[in-house]
Amino acid sequence: MPRRTAAQAEATRAAILEAARKRFADEGFTASLASIVADAGVTKGALFHHFSSKLDLFREVWTDLQTRMGEEANAEARKMSGEDDPYIQFLTGARVYLNWAARPEYFKIVLYEGPVVLGLQGWYESNRDLGQGSVRRAMETLAARGRIDPDRINAYSMLIQSALNGAGFALAEGVDGLTPEQVYEAFEIMIRNLR
Repeated sequence: MPRRTAAQAEATRAAILEAARKRFADEGFTASLASIVADAGVTKGALFHHFSSKLDLFREVWTDLQTRMGEEANAEARKMSGEDDPYIQFLTGARVYLNWAARPEYFKIVLYEGPVVLGLQGWYESNRDLGQGSVRRAMETLAARGRIDPDRINAYSMLIQSALNGAGFALAEGVDGLTPEQVYEAFEIMIRNLR
């Protein structure tokens, strides 16, 4: 049997992740591995060559969604100049997050299934590791520019990330007909009034 090239192996891995993302978004973690490999057009052996378990596969899909959202938020924020408005870069990134949170796929995998599958503590730690860095950097920038008390950086970072996650749940569930724009407007007022 010929050896697979690195490009073929990466294509197989990508196909598995794509199929898993779609299945987890539709069915949650209860999606069967058989359906995932069938959708990807690979064998279970190929899946287990790349992922040690279903949990490992889910964690990879979860992390990929978080990473892609974060990259988009950072890219959009970098387009904004913070010279005249020290809040605009962070707020731009927050707007991207709110729009992602309203996406059924993101909500189902990251916010809804994530705490169940990864455990609340595991989800919180992973979410904090991936998301809190951006929030913390924003708070440090605001503190450096005299907008907030430096002693509040830690507390604000935790509270703001929690507020964003809570808003994500509300948007995905359609609570009170909220839209990302309405949540963003209230979030902007809150952020600009931190001291």
